[in-house]
Amino acid sequence: MSSRIAVAPRGTIALVAALLAGSLLPFAAGRSEAEQSSGTLRTGGADVPVLNWSPCADAPGYECATAEVPLSYRDPSGQRIRLAVGKLPAVDQERKLGTIFYNPGGPGGSGRIAPALTPELHERFDIVGFDPRGVGDSTGLSCFTDPADGFQHEHTFPVTPEQERVQVTDTARAVEQCGRNAGPLAGHTSTANVARDLDLLRQAVGEDRLDYYGISYGSHLGTTYANLFPERVGSVAIDAVLDPIEWTTGYRPEEAFQPFSYRLGAEEGAQRALRTFLGACAADERCAFREPGTDLLGKYDALLDRVLARPVSATAPDGTPLEITYQVAVRGTLSALHTAGSAADLGEFLQVLHARSLPGVEPGPPPVVEVPEPPKRPGRKPEQGLSVMCNDSSNPGDPWVWSDYARRADEAGRGFGAYSTYLSLGCATWPGGSDPDRYTGPWDRETAGPVLVIGNRQGDPSTPYDDAQKVSELLSDARLLTLDSFGHGARGKSACIDAALTAYFGSGALPAEGAVCRPDRAPFDPAP
Repeated sequence: MSSRIAVAPRGTIALVAALLAGSLLPFAAGRSEAEQSSGTLRTGGADVPVLNWSPCADAPGYECATAEVPLSYRDPSGQRIRLAVGKLPAVDQERKLGTIFYNPGGPGGSGRIAPALTPELHERFDIVGFDPRGVGDSTGLSCFTDPADGFQHEHTFPVTPEQERVQVTDTARAVEQCGRNAGPLAGHTSTANVARDLDLLRQAVGEDRLDYYGISYGSHLGTTYANLFPERVGSVAIDAVLDPIEWTTGYRPEEAFQPFSYRLGAEEGAQRALRTFLGACAADERCAFREPGTDLLGKYDALLDRVLARPVSATAPDGTPLEITYQVAVRGTLSALHTAGSAADLGEFLQVLHARSLPGVEPGPPPVVEVPEPPKRPGRKPEQGLSVMCNDSSNPGDPWVWSDYARRADEAGRGFGAYSTYLSLGCATWPGGSDPDRYTGPWDRETAGPVLVIGNRQGDPSTPYDDAQKVSELLSDARLLTLDSFGHGARGKSACIDAALTAYFGSGALPAEGAVCRPDRAPFDPAP
């Protein structure tokens, strides 16, 4: 359980109570018996959409359809929005076992074109993905009419008072434009509403129960679905898991006044992944950052000190000039830690920065450096993911307190803490606050089937392993499966993990209690 103590709370106990009661809604006509007995808004009797499948124009082998769902499930026959849905049909349709739904994380990630998951699952299951409400080819959330506007500081954080002033001011200005331009959808993108959409899609493909795989933010969607629709849970696997209590409200009332991205403690998982990487680097001659007899964490910290004082000039592989600042160095390290397969690239990146930042180094031509970056998502708009985060979570209303929390988080993971904390800065002034129909618990409802929870115990830079442990204990009758590696997500990185997923979806078989899988290759092994 989180042990953090809040910076001086802003607000009143009454406001905390209102925030925590966000999922307790009045009964409405047309609700199912389960909905009425739980006292929680579910689909409100909304019509099941009709899916007319046809070949996808942009994805050979996939079929696409559009689903219409309510903007608000409090008004199921009111305004409608569209969901873009994609299906990878089972190879063996005659022996098809069912449908697995998929979410890639984000939030704000397009899931319409889902991966095969495993070859065996592709053989016997249709795999269905969709762009969540507000995202991608679904009815999209858009805040800006001028490309020059927007969230100018995504994937960065301030380190000086002037940078803080600029980032707070620019973010508040961008959020204000969202309030003017985004329309009512800006207040209806909570994960609970996505889970309600998912239940309508389950019904639309004719499944009595939900089979689902979600990674990262997709784990929160799976956890939310399991507690909103516990009697409909079939095989639900969540990978790289978020703690739903930290994501929404916090464990203690005062934590509702912390930035939710601070509550998550992602920097702890990132620092653990960094230590694992550095340990592997010290033991492997193939690591460029290796230096026998040297404390590599100390070498890394000294490198950050120097880059903070004087950025390194470099050249991108395409010839573009680069200035590698402290923030760029932190972000590049964090990005590379998301997969153990990037260890060699990370070692080279850090060694170049180390060598070029040493005092007395002759200037010379700028080195060619490839900065590790998050995966590119064509067409992605930052406000789409931000809207989900803000609609789901309780946050302070004063953007100037973010710097205090960023400094505290940096004590657990230098640079990583500030990076993570500032991801939610826009939530301070998000239009309307959180979605009135968000879900804030309980998180331990008895589910029809056991949930499979997967985590990386050597460090996950976005979702700490202890979140997977906590959620496996929180959810009713869940089972924890562990990958003995670092990185974000386990599917596709271990034949053992993939075999467990195949067995779980194929027959409902769970791995043994305490099961631990090995990765297919060590950090510095070349890709096959």
